[in-house]
Amino acid sequence: MAENMIRESFCEEDTFRIGRELGEMARKGEIFLLEGDLGVGKTVFSKGFAEGLGITEPVTSPTFTMIQEYEEGRIPLYHFDVYRIADVEEMFELGYEGYFFGEGVCLVEWASRIRQILPAGCRRIEIKKDLERGFDYRRIMISGEEEK
Repeated sequence: MAENMIRESFCEEDTFRIGRELGEMARKGEIFLLEGDLGVGKTVFSKGFAEGLGITEPVTSPTFTMIQEYEEGRIPLYHFDVYRIADVEEMFELGYEGYFFGEGVCLVEWASRIRQILPAGCRRIEIKKDLERGFDYRRIMISGEEEK
């Protein structure tokens, strides 16, 4: 996988496709940190990512459950949304280490809220709007492994 990429999306279908392409390249044990403002398309990206892993069941945002598990793909997907986390200790209660260091791939929305427990080697995906380029335009920046 390329260390750093910038992809442009002009519609939801583009965002979905970019997510799917990244999911197709994902490997067991990888952790992807998904950042972006509310309404920027993180869930659309996540649905594409899941499809790239071979997951066909409906993918929903884990905003209120904090984690959704999808076991049916070529490798399991553990989709976290830590937006509502009040304290990083909640991640220990969820047993996050079993997911982060397990047999699947993790996709973590709002990961900056739990930065202190993220292992080295995570990949960062940032989705940003640019209204000067159009209402549906998104810039998707995919960074290589982050150092701890």
